[in-house]
Amino acid sequence: MKSSAITSSVKHVSSAKLKTIRKRLANLYGVEEADTLLDRFFHMIGRYGVGVNRTNLSSKVISQKDAVLITYADMVSDGKAHPFSTLKEFCTARLKGAFSAIHILPFYPWTSDDGFSVVDYREVDKRYGNWDDVSRLSEEFELMFDLVLNHCSSKSPWFREYVSGIEPGSNYILEGDEEADLSSVVRPRASPLLTPYQTRKGERHVWTTFSADQVDLDWTSPDLLFEFLDIIMFYASLGCRILRLDAVAFLWKEIGTNCLHLPKTHEVIKLIRNFIEVVAPEVLILTETNVPHQENISYFGKGDEAHAVYQFSLPPLLLHGLLKGTAKHVTNWAAHLAPPPKGCHFLNFTASHDGIGVRPLEGILDTDEILSLADEVRGNGGHVSMRKLEDGSEFPYELNATYYGALSHKKDPELGKKRFLCSQAVALAMKGIPAVYFHSLCATPNYTEGVKETGHNRTINRKKWKSEELETLLEDEESNSGEIFEWYTRVLRRRASCPAFHPDASQKVIELGDEIFAFERRSLDGSQVIICLFNFLPHEVKSNQKQTLASYLSNGSVKDLISGGEFSFDNESFALRPYQALWLCQN
Repeated sequence: MKSSAITSSVKHVSSAKLKTIRKRLANLYGVEEADTLLDRFFHMIGRYGVGVNRTNLSSKVISQKDAVLITYADMVSDGKAHPFSTLKEFCTARLKGAFSAIHILPFYPWTSDDGFSVVDYREVDKRYGNWDDVSRLSEEFELMFDLVLNHCSSKSPWFREYVSGIEPGSNYILEGDEEADLSSVVRPRASPLLTPYQTRKGERHVWTTFSADQVDLDWTSPDLLFEFLDIIMFYASLGCRILRLDAVAFLWKEIGTNCLHLPKTHEVIKLIRNFIEVVAPEVLILTETNVPHQENISYFGKGDEAHAVYQFSLPPLLLHGLLKGTAKHVTNWAAHLAPPPKGCHFLNFTASHDGIGVRPLEGILDTDEILSLADEVRGNGGHVSMRKLEDGSEFPYELNATYYGALSHKKDPELGKKRFLCSQAVALAMKGIPAVYFHSLCATPNYTEGVKETGHNRTINRKKWKSEELETLLEDEESNSGEIFEWYTRVLRRRASCPAFHPDASQKVIELGDEIFAFERRSLDGSQVIICLFNFLPHEVKSNQKQTLASYLSNGSVKDLISGGEFSFDNESFALRPYQALWLCQN
């Protein structure tokens, strides 16, 4: 630590933390660069007013009151005010007490993928509003921002600088060799991995993991790291409390590997975690890695990487179980689900802006069952997106439908509605933090006309609402949207008052056969026990295992927290109605 600048900047940082940060910089960029980069690292502290009063900062405390709404900035608009303002008005009026945080999908200027091809990370797209609108929303809810680390837009200033050979952008874009053997690279798309572009130096091939418009970034450049550290501090200054690292599994590339989950990718995330712990410990890191479960949870590290990861196996497992009429697979999966490291959490969801990924089913369902599930979704009006395998063949990667649409029932719409509500009750009850996509909240059907307009499968799940149209639906208690919105907000508010749903509260699966998914949640102090029961069949299911449940709850009357009604334990057996969901708690 030769620099006096470092000494003055880090007086509130432990020597152990300094050694860890220096080690990570050395691992990424070489021992000879470590001291220089560490100096640069701590010169950033205080930028945008972030990290100045470090002694007054504390880590965020998570509880059962936390739930995340996932939405686009322009999900609700009236054609007059900025969509951000309309969204704030809607959420403040209807969702306070139900949600603590809002994940605003990329609201920066963009060119494709509905926001995930970012042009400028430091600007708000003028179509949505401005930073003042974002700050006003942060006064009512905690906010989650996306940080798209793997790629940027081919129309971004960084890529223009790369094409022109101008620094720093000339060092930010990842070039590839078209003669290199890239057959082992794992990708989520069937499009070409390398895309040719004309530059000042002639034609160059650029990595394009997701699309030709989404050019991959070169993380071997320390300048790029510091660009993103600056962006993180900027976001923290504007109310970001959860930082979602998008497509982060693909971040670091090395020829001869599959370029997925590489050690240096994990090292970058750990370094970002260390940085946040120094300057903004109130910010949480969420990694987005839609891959098989063991790969996904590797991003917890040893409790030193992501604070939270998506529970990616849950959406397709629930969908499969409810469509096929069996709780067998989800019960077995949940029974063997290891708890996250201390201080880490699962983010439980059924739907997001993307489709329903099926890679997390690998090792849980066999190939034929996955293909059959894809056919079921097609049969309900959805689509299936494919990825290319190493042998050149294609296999389902993502099921494209709204979750409500995927679980719909053509012959009996009411049964489809009950099936959907059962799925949502499962996700809200499981150990972790619940996250709800706006279209699940409103029971939006498949937006098939949107797919016809754009030609993109994912549009089926990305309808934008006119506020007048949505408000009319929600005021109509007999409409699907009105009924399910009321159910959702009521159940979320009840959930928030239950210590047994604390993210750290224990979860124990109860074996009640293949028809019923059941588990116990128990509060940290043991004062509250909730038994969660879910019938996965379209008809009534009777069980003679009432005594099993009685060992968790005393005989007699208990309350169902979902309906608010009572449930009796007086008889030897009990029955669950088609797709009935119960959260049972002692009166």
